[in-house]
Amino acid sequence: MALQLGTASLASIASFWNNSVQAAVPKRGRGPARSVILIFNSGAPSHIDLWDPKPDAPDNVRGVFKPISTKVSGIQVSELLPRMAERADKLAIVRSVHHEHSSHNAGMYWSIVGRPYRMDSTLINPSRSDYPSVGTLVGWLAQRDDYAGAVPPYVITPHPHCDSFQYITPGQFGGFLGAKYDPLVVKGDPNSVDFSVPDLRIADGLSPERLGQRSDLLRRLDDHRHAGLNEIAVDYEINRAKALSLVTSADLSSAFDLSKEPDGVRERYGRHTWGQSHLLARRLVEAGVRFVTTVNGPSIVWDTHADNFNTLKNKLVPPMEQAYAALLDDLAERGLLDSTLVVWMGDFGRTPAINGKAGRDHWPQCYSMVLAGGGIRGGQVVGESDNTGGVPRSRPLTPADIHATMFKTLGHDPHVVIYRTADGRPTPLSEGQVIGELL
Repeated sequence: MALQLGTASLASIASFWNNSVQAAVPKRGRGPARSVILIFNSGAPSHIDLWDPKPDAPDNVRGVFKPISTKVSGIQVSELLPRMAERADKLAIVRSVHHEHSSHNAGMYWSIVGRPYRMDSTLINPSRSDYPSVGTLVGWLAQRDDYAGAVPPYVITPHPHCDSFQYITPGQFGGFLGAKYDPLVVKGDPNSVDFSVPDLRIADGLSPERLGQRSDLLRRLDDHRHAGLNEIAVDYEINRAKALSLVTSADLSSAFDLSKEPDGVRERYGRHTWGQSHLLARRLVEAGVRFVTTVNGPSIVWDTHADNFNTLKNKLVPPMEQAYAALLDDLAERGLLDSTLVVWMGDFGRTPAINGKAGRDHWPQCYSMVLAGGGIRGGQVVGESDNTGGVPRSRPLTPADIHATMFKTLGHDPHVVIYRTADGRPTPLSEGQVIGELL
């Protein structure tokens, strides 16, 4: 539905982002990374069948996929990942990540927020009592430091983290920091021939000039009642003004216009939703966005309780790997990989034991995450799981440790920089420890 001035529809856009465009030079941290692209695989990919193969494990653990050598001597990955094997010199594979939530939405919360949710459940939704995710906090830091981009500093494409569209993962929005720090969620398929971001356009028949005139009139009317407004009403007025700048921004529209990309580039990423979402992520980083999450979903498509091996081989891994490899190559060729941290993760891992449906079940006790670019030292494995991939054998790490490292690459001390919780308590960006081997 197109935006209409004078109603709450303008505020519906601004609820994603409430940030004025300022000319001040950003006071961002001085780290090697400027932006982050998070590739999030909703539903939890099997670490054993991708990044942490176990060829010497029993038949009911190792599965059907064989390990292959990579560009880096001594590092092997699954045969499902030949493109990533060729790019292993860029990758830091962390094989000892763990947490304690085995339900999808709670697991996704722990992976993106870096702390446990108040219950281990899938049947939960976002609220203003949630702690903010790493993406939310990067957006908060950008706005604190006078972010001046036309596009909001934190964007999620193509859909939000969720177990289903009925149960949306908490933490990915502003949480107790407020609606000002909500991300812009694309909510559309970038592979569609008529792709556009819903509601980021002026209503049909309404020109930017007429929209500006209406806004001026409404502002003059509002001036007579500002003195009596409560805090919520004042926030609404601010949001409405910011929404106007979004829907009239040519730079914003241009950043989302994938038709500007050559056909060869689009084919390289893959003419599918994940491929074009990764391409959109690259365009957004070029436009100055600080944090882009591209969700390999929708919903929990990586939840392979049954037919795990055929589903990975024939449906899930090929488009994911094509898009992932193309993104790394494209960023490198454009001179952006050194300043863009790319992080691959999911909710948790999957059971070492193969169940009776040729599937693997939920397993937060040990799983893998992968980092590249943005000052990360590639060509290495950090941490080790045991001989079945069941628990960390060495260097046990948590999502919070990954987050602390992410903030460090962006130039922010994760323990010194603080924000306030809903009850006013000072809280560090991350309670994890920076993983020194990665830097």
